[in-house]
Amino acid sequence: MRGIALYDEAGRAAYLAAFHAAQAFIFERTGRFPKTHQGVRGQFGGLARGDTRIDISLRRFLTDGYDLKSVADYGIGDDATVSAEDADEAIETANRFVACLEILLSGD
Repeated sequence: MRGIALYDEAGRAAYLAAFHAAQAFIFERTGRFPKTHQGVRGQFGGLARGDTRIDISLRRFLTDGYDLKSVADYGIGDDATVSAEDADEAIETANRFVACLEILLSGD
């Protein structure tokens, strides 16, 4: 998507990759499976709080990434688009997010 300039879609997909990884992490840690964005953010935040293995930028990504998804899904007007730079940053952060949780879960 990024390669063909679909920045809104790339930003949304990056966020959703992190969202689903967070759902898996929560399930593995608690046996619960939150379905809402707010539920995932809250439960992940509680689990990540105090865990120095999860960088602060990764903890914030579920909120920041949701903002990108909202722009992609509901944005109106010329300013309501995801830029190439924002898409690139979201993709990079989502990759780090998923890799971090994969490492944490593989240690269980």
